Amino acid sequence: MLFHVHMTVNIPLDLDKAYVDELKAKEKNLSQELQRQGKWTHIWRIAGQYANISIFNVDSAGELHDILMSLPLYPFMQVEVTALCQHYSSIKNEEEAH
Repeated sequence: MLFHVHMTVNIPLDLDKAYVDELKAKEKNLSQELQRQGKWTHIWRIAGQYANISIFNVDSAGELHDILMSLPLYPFMQVEVTALCQHYSSIKNEEEAH
C-alpha cells in the first residue's frame, strides 16, 4: 500500500539542544534504514520549513502507523496521511494494454 505523508516538525524552542540533536540523529538513522528497505521515499523537503513530503510503501495502514509512532520526532510532528492508488490513465497501464 502506498501512502503520501506530509510531516511538519515543530520542536519547542526551550527544549534542550543536546536532546534535540540526539533525536534528530536517531530520526536520520531510522529514516535512512527505512529508505534502504524501500519503505520510505523522501520526495522533497519544504523550503523554509522543518517539513517534508514523503511516500511510504508498506504492507498495511497498521505498519505505517507503527513506523510513524516509532519516529523519534513523532511527538513534535503534525502528520497528514493520504492513501494512494494507481490511476487508470497511467502511461504504464496504457503501455501494458498494447
